[in-house]
Amino acid sequence: MIHETLADFAATLPPNRAIAGLDFGDKTIGVALSDLRRSVATPIEVIRRVKFTLDAAALLELCAKRGVHGLILGLPLNMDGSEGPRVQATRAFARNLSRLTDLPITYWDERLSTVAAERALLEADTSRKRRKEVIDQVAAGYILQGALDRLGHMSRMEQPREG
Repeated sequence: MIHETLADFAATLPPNRAIAGLDFGDKTIGVALSDLRRSVATPIEVIRRVKFTLDAAALLELCAKRGVHGLILGLPLNMDGSEGPRVQATRAFARNLSRLTDLPITYWDERLSTVAAERALLEADTSRKRRKEVIDQVAAGYILQGALDRLGHMSRMEQPREG
């Protein structure tokens, strides 16, 4: 099921289970996973896209192997917040994927995630060839980490205050 808000998505998640962040692109899908406490995102893989059925099968197999209980897709909004063709493609992928799995799916604004990933890789003195190989999974890590930080903030706001 697709959830339009992070709060609705979070309400469906069992505690202490990993979630995945996805950087969906024309040629690849970058994948990052959270730890079980959902505090740290780790880039893990790039799936080379072939066609939807194969892409979805590879992604869902990875999710099953890694015990993933939710998916957060980066939503590539334009800088002014409007939705262009890439957002439409991402939403279509999510709709098609939701027909194949019961995993909850939501979106996270991914503006500048690839820029941040590229900057981090440059600062780490990563070779151009290696940057090309890992940029999408690192961008997925940035997407997922942003969502995890927001989820953590939301759960702290729900806790009663002592005093």
